[in-house]
Amino acid sequence: MLIKLAGGHLYDPAQNRQGESHDLFIRDGIITADPGPDAKFDQVYDVSGQIVMAGAVDIHSHIAGGNVNTARLLLPEQHRNHMERRLHHPFSTAKWSTTDTGYRYARMGYTTVVEPAMLPVNALDVHLQMADIPILDTAALAILGNDDLLLRLIRAKASQNQINDYVAWTLHATRALGLKVINAGGANAFKSNARQFALDDIVPDYGVSSRQILQTLQTAVCQLGVPHPVHVHCNNLGIPGNIETIIDTMAAAQGLPMHLAHVQFYAYGKDGSKGFSSAAAQLLEAFNRHPNITMDVGQVLFGQTVTISGDVIAQYSRHADASPNKWVMWDAECEGSGGVVPYRYREASFVNTLQWAIGLELFLLAEAPERLFFTTDHPNGAPFTAYPELIRLLMDADYRQAYMAGLNQEALAMTLLPNLKREFTLNEIANMTRSAAAKLLGLHDRGHLAPGAIADIAVYDPAGIGRCDPITGAFTTHPQANIAAMFANAALMFKHGELVVQNGVVVARPSGRAQMLQPNYDARITRTVQDHFNRFYSLKLNNFAINDADFAERPRFRVHR
Repeated sequence: MLIKLAGGHLYDPAQNRQGESHDLFIRDGIITADPGPDAKFDQVYDVSGQIVMAGAVDIHSHIAGGNVNTARLLLPEQHRNHMERRLHHPFSTAKWSTTDTGYRYARMGYTTVVEPAMLPVNALDVHLQMADIPILDTAALAILGNDDLLLRLIRAKASQNQINDYVAWTLHATRALGLKVINAGGANAFKSNARQFALDDIVPDYGVSSRQILQTLQTAVCQLGVPHPVHVHCNNLGIPGNIETIIDTMAAAQGLPMHLAHVQFYAYGKDGSKGFSSAAAQLLEAFNRHPNITMDVGQVLFGQTVTISGDVIAQYSRHADASPNKWVMWDAECEGSGGVVPYRYREASFVNTLQWAIGLELFLLAEAPERLFFTTDHPNGAPFTAYPELIRLLMDADYRQAYMAGLNQEALAMTLLPNLKREFTLNEIANMTRSAAAKLLGLHDRGHLAPGAIADIAVYDPAGIGRCDPITGAFTTHPQANIAAMFANAALMFKHGELVVQNGVVVARPSGRAQMLQPNYDARITRTVQDHFNRFYSLKLNNFAINDADFAERPRFRVHR
């Protein structure tokens, strides 16, 4: 099958294409070089005047697993109301089926999504849910840092090689793409009645600090050659003054690669009469000093959502704010804990307005947007369906200014946001959501439009929104243009060369595949893990690890080297 996309304006930072008009060719699901003037095409799409990007990649979105299912069980009325009213933009993950997730992402031009918090004991459930999401390729990050075996190994002063073997074994067993650390040691400390847990606090009974756990796992990821840096949910999430925590965590990385997640929730100072202020500029100053660090924002947007996290300390601390007033906290044997708390972000709220403004400050003040990634920590800051609205806020300064008029003015006055006139370009949007995102994950076969990449391609029609200059490719919006409308519904979207969305409507639903790594490890670690399971788990080890037989219906996993 040979397909031609004719005359589109290509935005591909990986090839330094910034809107120039080029043809694009697909052969058997792969982007290919120009086949020459004598080529016979099976299909030609005229995309002249339209914007062409690689399929978008979401590096941090909670789309599967125990917390997602618990949210659905906790909030059945939201799912019921969505089905009855057929709302165009549901607010929370509780309303979505796996089909909704795949369709809504695909309509926006997304083709790959990473579940960033897979508890190893729950890995099979996570992968079964992701396998049921149509169209999208998926991946998951395995959580370590609160599990009993790791803490025992560190307490016993096990060698770094043995820790590395355990990490590699975990990635194999759970079919993960990388490693996630959530408030290292905090879940175990919570079980001993700790209600706060800082970077240098000691986990009761284990005698190891959060810093020690984090550095041990970071070293393991680096020495194993895992492309994606250890993905870190820091201590003290949501606490005024936690800017010091995230800056200390950057320093704790000791120059090694580290990714810090949803950093808006850590950019909080204690200034002002309410003891809560923006520290976005301070965070970015530290970020600029640490080129080894990457971050995603975790933007807050207004409306109803539900917060889900493995950080049981953070979730328990705000259960009194639950709206509606119901919540769940849980523990898993020998592993982690977490919680589900519904929440509504309100425009009139001082705190919520400040959170909204801090996220935008981080985006707009960033000097290295290729190291800062586009997320809402779905659904914690906002559902992923709000991404087009966030793009509009970043690209349209006039719209941003008008929006601020309806928010808490006292909070806005404490930020730099009202004076920030920067507008993101399409190239910067493509970088954050495509090329840089895929590169950070080590998924070099996607996120760009170069020959050899899989043909995950999104086409957006700027008709009525703006125009691309036919010579320079520069994109200019019309006055009052709603950029969000363009990004909410792709004109065309191809998944591995197959047309799956046309004019915002899903026209095909192919199955995606899970991306994973299989780093080498010393097989003797299996005996250590087996002994631990025999002593402490009710689950048998052979029911813990994922097997190909669990997905016998179709090929499910793709191994990246």
